[in-house]
Amino acid sequence: MPTTFKDYYAILDVPRTATEKEIRSAFRKLARKHHPDVNQGDKAAEDRFKEINEANEVLGDPEKRKKYDELGPRWQEYEQWERAGRPGPNPFGGNEQFGYRTASPEELEGMFGDRSPFSDFFQQFFGGAEAPEGFSTGRPRRRVARRGPDVEGEAEISLEDAFNGSTLTVDLSSADGPRRVEVKIPAGIHEGARIRAAGQGGAGRGGGPRGDLFIRVHIKPHPVFTRHGDDLTVRVATPLATAIAGGTVAVPTLRGTTAQLSIPPGTQNGARLRLRGLGMPHLKGGGAGDLLATVDVRLPRPTPEPLMAWAGSEQTPSA
Repeated sequence: MPTTFKDYYAILDVPRTATEKEIRSAFRKLARKHHPDVNQGDKAAEDRFKEINEANEVLGDPEKRKKYDELGPRWQEYEQWERAGRPGPNPFGGNEQFGYRTASPEELEGMFGDRSPFSDFFQQFFGGAEAPEGFSTGRPRRRVARRGPDVEGEAEISLEDAFNGSTLTVDLSSADGPRRVEVKIPAGIHEGARIRAAGQGGAGRGGGPRGDLFIRVHIKPHPVFTRHGDDLTVRVATPLATAIAGGTVAVPTLRGTTAQLSIPPGTQNGARLRLRGLGMPHLKGGGAGDLLATVDVRLPRPTPEPLMAWAGSEQTPSA
């Protein structure tokens, strides 16, 4: 059945060029004026309030406002077509996805403060929230549950901790008092990675859950090893005779052990030899990167010549 077209701009008494801020301000002003708790027993005020809320739901949403501006008087026809399950092709052109919803208690709480100004009427019309002081509802007051804020921080760890994995202890100070949280650092973590500790952030409101804790990890430079992705590089002192004739040299690993590296005959200074699987562990999928040993050829030290003592007769200068 066709319904009368409502001019939402006229209902809120704003021009069609009104900004979101102007629309929000007009809604708040009119909602307070025509609220049923302020106009006890006034059916006209209640109907007016419903119109005001409906207009704000559409004009306060940029996408919905755009559709309303485009469809004009066919707005309610579009709603009927939606409710009927979109039978047949779209008679309004395009592929609009336009819907209607009632303002949530959280949204209205953001406009009116921590406590909603709506009482019995609000409970029936919007789904429930508590009324502010001064409005009687006959129901126990309750706060809207809100999830707590996320908390972010940074931490610095050693390359050994990134290699082996570790546990990071974080001291937090918040409105609900100091807390100590242990955050697990997985083996193979990369520089700048962000670790999430679910439910360890700020406290919720009205019985809501805690937010999350996020730690961004930075890895300190190592005096021996340099990391490139999951590979490690290290410089290995190699005697000249070994580089020429071939042999083996001991290579340190981040595990705290040494590995024997085979040096082929005629190896040049600066050559890079690979020890597979001795790099950083892969964060996912198992296995590890490689250890790349850079050959640092050391020349033999020259044998120092013995100091020669000069033996000569001591002469006394003449006068």
